[in-house]
Amino acid sequence: MVIALDIALGTTGVAGTGWTDTIRTGTRRAEERLNHIVKTAASFYRNADYVAIEGPSYGSALQNGHDEMAAARWMVRHDLWKRGIPYAIIPPDNRTIYATGKARHKHLETGRKLTSPEVKGLVRTAVQERYGIPCEGPGRYDQADAYVILSMLLDHLGHALAEVPPTHSRALAGCQWPDLGAPCGGDA
Repeated sequence: MVIALDIALGTTGVAGTGWTDTIRTGTRRAEERLNHIVKTAASFYRNADYVAIEGPSYGSALQNGHDEMAAARWMVRHDLWKRGIPYAIIPPDNRTIYATGKARHKHLETGRKLTSPEVKGLVRTAVQERYGIPCEGPGRYDQADAYVILSMLLDHLGHALAEVPPTHSRALAGCQWPDLGAPCGGDA
């Protein structure tokens, strides 16, 4: 079983083959929020063979929450390590390239750079069209991101969910894949 996570402080996207879900933190803050993310994420991946996680977005203009986001990612990574579950780290740009063919998009008519929500919409549309997975509701973009991350890991493992052109699959080269021959963790 393979699971993918698009970890976020408000809504974390989760995906497995043929499905998506979200982890919502609600009004929780600080340690309580981090604990909820890790505990709930673990309920999805505790029996997984592999997990893929979206990596940090170093280019984000607003620095709010970066410390807590880093903590959330590292806490999940540590939990996976303790459980001996190999995991991959997928950079956000690579996820977008795998879904759409490029990391940066411009409006066809005006040439202006698309906003983050517009690009996320392109990723969501790609997930719907390529895999037939409808990502709806408040966590729709997080679900779509997680599904692309899942698809990338499965492609890397030789079990692609759909064929993607070389303009898209080139994104696999820039990811941190687990060493499948090395022991992964400690005592659970």
